[in-house]
Amino acid sequence: MIRLTLRTMRADALRLLLSALAVVLGVAFVAGTLIFTDGMKQGAYDRAGVFDRHTDLAVYADRDPIPPALVEKVRAVDGVRAAAGELTGTAGVVGSDGRPVLGFAVLAAIPAEAALQSYDVVAGRLPQRPGELVLDAPTVAEEGFTLGGPVGVGGSGGSARPYTLVGTVDVAGTSRDVGGPFIGLAGSDALAVTAMQGYGRIMVAAEPGVPAAELVDRVAAVTGPGVTVRDRQEILDVAVDDAVHDLEQFNLGLLTFAAVAVVVAGFVIANTFAIVLAQRTRRTALLRLVGATRGQVFRATLLEAAVTGVAASALGVAAGTGLAVGMDALMSAFDVPVSGGGLAVTAQAVLTCLLLGTALTVGAAAVPAWQGTRVAPVAALTDAAVQTTRRAGRVRLAAGALVFGAGVAALVAAGMVGQVPLVAAGGVFTFFGIVLFGPVLVPALVRVLGVPARLLLGATAGLAVANAVRNPRRIAATATALVIGIGLVSAFVVGARSVKTGIERAVDQQIGVDFLVTGIGGDLPSTLAGELAARSELGVVHEQRSRVTGGIELRAAHPALVGRTLSAVDAGDVGRLGPGRVLVHRELARAKGWAVGDTVTLAGRPFTVAAVVDADGPALAGSPVPVGHVVDVADADFARLFPAERGYLVEIEPASGVSAERAREAVESVVTRYPTVNLMDQAAYKKMLTGTIDMLLAFVTALLGLAVVIALVGVANTLSLSVVERTRENAVLRAVGLTRGRMRAMLAVEAVLMALVGAVLGVLLGTGVSAGAMAVFARVGGDFTLVLPWGQLGLILAVAVLAALAASVLPARRALARPVVESLGAE
Repeated sequence: MIRLTLRTMRADALRLLLSALAVVLGVAFVAGTLIFTDGMKQGAYDRAGVFDRHTDLAVYADRDPIPPALVEKVRAVDGVRAAAGELTGTAGVVGSDGRPVLGFAVLAAIPAEAALQSYDVVAGRLPQRPGELVLDAPTVAEEGFTLGGPVGVGGSGGSARPYTLVGTVDVAGTSRDVGGPFIGLAGSDALAVTAMQGYGRIMVAAEPGVPAAELVDRVAAVTGPGVTVRDRQEILDVAVDDAVHDLEQFNLGLLTFAAVAVVVAGFVIANTFAIVLAQRTRRTALLRLVGATRGQVFRATLLEAAVTGVAASALGVAAGTGLAVGMDALMSAFDVPVSGGGLAVTAQAVLTCLLLGTALTVGAAAVPAWQGTRVAPVAALTDAAVQTTRRAGRVRLAAGALVFGAGVAALVAAGMVGQVPLVAAGGVFTFFGIVLFGPVLVPALVRVLGVPARLLLGATAGLAVANAVRNPRRIAATATALVIGIGLVSAFVVGARSVKTGIERAVDQQIGVDFLVTGIGGDLPSTLAGELAARSELGVVHEQRSRVTGGIELRAAHPALVGRTLSAVDAGDVGRLGPGRVLVHRELARAKGWAVGDTVTLAGRPFTVAAVVDADGPALAGSPVPVGHVVDVADADFARLFPAERGYLVEIEPASGVSAERAREAVESVVTRYPTVNLMDQAAYKKMLTGTIDMLLAFVTALLGLAVVIALVGVANTLSLSVVERTRENAVLRAVGLTRGRMRAMLAVEAVLMALVGAVLGVLLGTGVSAGAMAVFARVGGDFTLVLPWGQLGLILAVAVLAALAASVLPARRALARPVVESLGAE
């Protein structure tokens, strides 16, 4: 049986080729992900503690920043050779042209003590005193800065001020290489620029011969509670954990998409083996007739699947290595900041991929193999060239209807109760309902979608429809594989469009000013709003700020702007908002029993309720209070309550009689001194908020595209095997006058119908999942509604149709390559 199985595989190699291709693609995705992320992880381990090469122990802040005075206490401990505070934050660099240098910048406090300095200096030296700085070498080269010259640096602490450039450093590939400038300052300057109240940790170098454990105890004795002292090994462990944690999250995300591709490949493999084994019905019956047992037939099929799986998995690992090389090169080409360390082809990754591909192939072939054992020996005496069509059983159809109904109900209920898990459960149940009910649903859709083709192509399309629906289980399995990939792509496409529209609508409702100034990578500088308000060309300058206290969100409000977000005024006069008077939102007023004219205590101070209002849209994003538990406070009062609270957005309108051009010039004259802020109009602000969604959508679509490709391989596979199965039938059609062109058209229509049904079901599934998600978002808070991007959905369907047409080319060529007389004699 083993020799016979291997000979059978050689004879049917072409039939199993596309099935093996599905395994290759699925395994390649997994292998590429593992090899790429293993290389990144190895690089993270290699560079763990790169800035702690001379640090023997460190003091970490548990919650509050470490005050500079504590650094002096640690420095005075017996056995401490050097101690310095360290922090990392964000800042901006003013370029040689007077404009901010683009890119997210990282700022770090660099120790002045030589015993703690671990930076790789390219030119010059590290800062020794306040007023000096170092930059990364690429930024210096691109901007044309010179050693000893001034460089403007600013952050949330205020406008940019000049520092003397004393050196350049190499931080490429480290945790401080994030695609933008690296700024190194002395500790006091770093505190001033970032407006931080203290350091994140204290770096300590020990005197020679001092035991580390003993020095840890001495330092811990003077630092007191609220901090943690770690020795060198613990410092490295923390650095590794921080670096690897993000990589593991990235790895998990990629493997999730790889799992989708593997599942789709499983559907393709199962369908392929079902067709191939059906075409061997007479051969299997002959084996049973001469004495082969059911167990032998079953084990022979599993052996065939295992050999196919091992060979395809090996090719998949090789392809995955190439994919990892391409991913690494792509990251480098786009300057994506990743902790790469080359590629790491580990034995564990290779073995995992080989086992996964083999197990996938064997598992997918198990059910068709078991069904193959049911062939009776008498079938050897009949014409079994064509697989007997078996309808889906009543139990399967009933289960499919129940599961599908449960999925739809879960999607509907998700919006009512606001539970995201119900959306996921609804999507999964709906998909499995399609799988179970597919043998009835898919052929019905094929007949419906085939009507236009019949009107256009007549009998040729009618033959294509009849061929497509003659085996409901087969076409259902082929279409289902496509439903997964296109369903997920559609869900992301519809969801992204709906979220973008919701964001744009929220901006229109909440922001109605001409200009916006936003912070880049953090809060706005503390002095920015004041400088803008001092300009006579500007009439309204409002910094959006909020603070949660006592379970209530207090929001800074400007009397000229607050009315735009209100949908109703229940009582009082909104115009009375001002010093000592606040606007209370309806839900909070009901919960507290507050009314207009009441005196309420907020953040320890009394205020009078000027009006009870209802607002459009949610509270500020990320608010940790119940929806509607909001109070609008005048800007001046908010500043007195929370003078250190900063916002991320300033709204600006020109003064009366001032043109937009003059107002923009006034704003630009201020913001050019702040390299960490950006001036934009409302359209640009919308684009900034939604740009990440577009990038994420492109990334997700590219990853899910492989699953769609695998499913389309399944379409080509099914059509190719069906052509082999219908060799004699196609020859009869050609003999009675079917032209070569109409034969190609018939197979093309059949392929398009299979792909189109899967694509339509996928789009409907994805749209349903997105509708449930938008209902959840709307209930949680926000003006989110389902928006269908008809152009993108149409493009998805068009791509599926074109790919199906391409998939029909080789089967058509094979159908026409054999002479008619020879085909008539085929079994």
